Amino acid sequence: MRPPAGRRVLAVRGELAADPLRRWLRAHALPGAERHLDGVHERVVPTGAGPVEVSVDLGTSPGCEQVVLHAPAAALDEVEGTVRRWLGLDADPAEAEAWLARDPLLAPLVAARPGLRVPRAVAGVETAVLTVLGQQVSLAAARTFGGRLVAAFGTPVSSAPSSLTAFPAAAVLADAGAEAIRAATGVTGARARTVHALAAALAGGLDLDAAAGDPERAGAARARLLALPGIGPWTADYVALRVLGDLDAFLPGDLVLRRALGGLSPKEAAARAEPWRPWRGHALLHLWTAAVFVP
Repeated sequence: MRPPAGRRVLAVRGELAADPLRRWLRAHALPGAERHLDGVHERVVPTGAGPVEVSVDLGTSPGCEQVVLHAPAAALDEVEGTVRRWLGLDADPAEAEAWLARDPLLAPLVAARPGLRVPRAVAGVETAVLTVLGQQVSLAAARTFGGRLVAAFGTPVSSAPSSLTAFPAAAVLADAGAEAIRAATGVTGARARTVHALAAALAGGLDLDAAAGDPERAGAARARLLALPGIGPWTADYVALRVLGDLDAFLPGDLVLRRALGGLSPKEAAARAEPWRPWRGHALLHLWTAAVFVP
């Protein structure tokens, strides 16, 4: 993409565990909407004036104390706030790490990756829809479905050949209908109907971003998600963690988590995680990172 006009160095609170974050971003990069190369991640960020292309440079060191942001100069202030939330640059995981290090299973993981953040969402609509597309499939399959959705319903940010494409707005997906979503992505009819129901709810006033950080509103948003057809606790809790900012959110039925815990059942996994409260989300990220994103 054409180099943006604005550059800003973003300070990090404490040290950021950059290597697992780079791996996370690369593994989740959405075809057509994101690119990742050598620690530089490019993606589309929504702003009040419309979507813009930005890049964040995490460097190549295991940890980092600053991130370099490139974005259009007029949007730098707004984009900085989004990027700081997305990458957790203002988070302080020290309290969570001290708490979780008391557990013999988590202690070596915390020691190996101090400063590990919980990656948040750039936009609630995007993360919620991608979470539904990722239900009961591999991450690679979820990225494929998401890339097809972007190609079919997204909007290129510019006319440049290398331009990234903005994730489709909820209203666009709601207007498209379930059958068009199914045909474009290749998901099952049931999954397409869930995506459409979610998009209709989001277009109709379910504002996940506005509920973030407010326990009462976040709880109400989670309840509304669970009321939608095809959305269960795994999806609602993943959205709670990534979008609503609930750092105690936990996914006891997650297959990767259960394997990391030695093959426990969902009920057993939930019981095993009770001592990790109120930082179960941090524990989940450490276990996922050790199992999937770090050799």
